[in-house]
Amino acid sequence: MGQQVVMGGSMTCSFGAAPSTLVVTPENRVMVGGVPAATIMDNIPMKNVMPFGMCSSLANPTVASATTAAQGVLTPMPCVPVTSAPWVPGSPTVMVAGKPALNNSCKLMCQWGGVIQFTMAGQMQTNVP
Repeated sequence: MGQQVVMGGSMTCSFGAAPSTLVVTPENRVMVGGVPAATIMDNIPMKNVMPFGMCSSLANPTVASATTAAQGVLTPMPCVPVTSAPWVPGSPTVMVAGKPALNNSCKLMCQWGGVIQFTMAGQMQTNVP
């Protein structure tokens, strides 16, 4: 059983150089331990998912361009996540404001090929399947 993810949960991206934290806006009006609870729809870049430092994915056009300019030497560039689908798989039986709850085993795919996952849920007391 996974832990319910809340505002401030720590994340990493497989192509990012630094960790980031999840931002959950309080529009769902559901709190876990006094902090807004996350859903699978908290996947919007620059609103919920903040940058991961420098990106090293050649699928990212800025990285590919900088690498080409450096004669093939991988040149990381600033991360700007591009996510279009919700977190998967989510919690099928626990709903937060009518949407599946987000647990710490969920993953989010970036258009540049990165896999975003949690290293810490933001709280340790509430578990969800």
